[in-house]
Amino acid sequence: MRKTYHISLSSTEDELLFRNDADLVHGFNCLATAILETDSRLLADGILTTHLHSLVQSDNPKELITHARYALARFFNAKYCRKGMWGERNPFILEVDGFHHLLAALNYVNRQALHHGLSPTPFGYRHCSANAFFRKLLGKEEQRSLLPADQRYKYLSSRTSIPEQYRMDDSGMLLREDILEIAHVESLYGTPRNFIYQMNKIGDEKGQQEQRTEKSSSPLITLELIEQRTPDNDIEQLLRNESGKHNPNHISDLELCALIDESFLPRMTKTTTCPSVYQLPFSRRVALFDYLRNNLWKEQKKFATEAQLRRCLGLGYQ
Repeated sequence: MRKTYHISLSSTEDELLFRNDADLVHGFNCLATAILETDSRLLADGILTTHLHSLVQSDNPKELITHARYALARFFNAKYCRKGMWGERNPFILEVDGFHHLLAALNYVNRQALHHGLSPTPFGYRHCSANAFFRKLLGKEEQRSLLPADQRYKYLSSRTSIPEQYRMDDSGMLLREDILEIAHVESLYGTPRNFIYQMNKIGDEKGQQEQRTEKSSSPLITLELIEQRTPDNDIEQLLRNESGKHNPNHISDLELCALIDESFLPRMTKTTTCPSVYQLPFSRRVALFDYLRNNLWKEQKKFATEAQLRRCLGLGYQ
């Protein structure tokens, strides 16, 4: 019998799991493939540069995340000419039991972009499940270009076989609507109005009190619990972000990686087969860290934290 689990996989210190949009697309494809291979069910997901969250129903959550992590490690290491362990050794797996506990976990996973300051609403970020629910009733059934089935191999591992009923858009990403348990999750929220309310409400004591009324073996599902092992888990800052006060002057990891990979790397490395920060000697990455720390605002009118600079330059890897 499948049970419900929250699974989180985070990067190791001063590294990223994903450097660009294509990496994030591949991240979802690997998660979706692992869901299918293990006969599991996906309720929600949020994939960020430093970590991914998923809420799943599975007989074996450890096997599920092992499948996904192995495929992602092979992809990332090959793409960036990197070796060794990718991501934390032991992902965070938590059984979630009880309706209010489950609803709280769904909200936190769907609201990843909001909490991490990537968007002033959960709906402004592509790489999460928030936009997959109540699509018709919320006016989100826009037409998308789909890849023919015989072209999907370009975006999937050679060891992967996906049934034809699972569609893929022209960016190479499997459609979340085909992978997620849409009907089940929508039944948990009840109505699109309640879904919108849940996506926009500020975390409060009432939600925790509702969890306390349940006879559940799960601990209280809180932001502190969900984010406890993720990088930059400053809970006070995450809660400030929850109010939707997005700072456009704060550069995102994706923007910073694009600046490093597309502007600086071509001038700093002679290799053409695998231009990557991992091909730069550690001392040169440190020098680039110092340069960006001192000049990013002057040149880009954007600011980055030192933690961002360190992880985008892979300073945790030597």
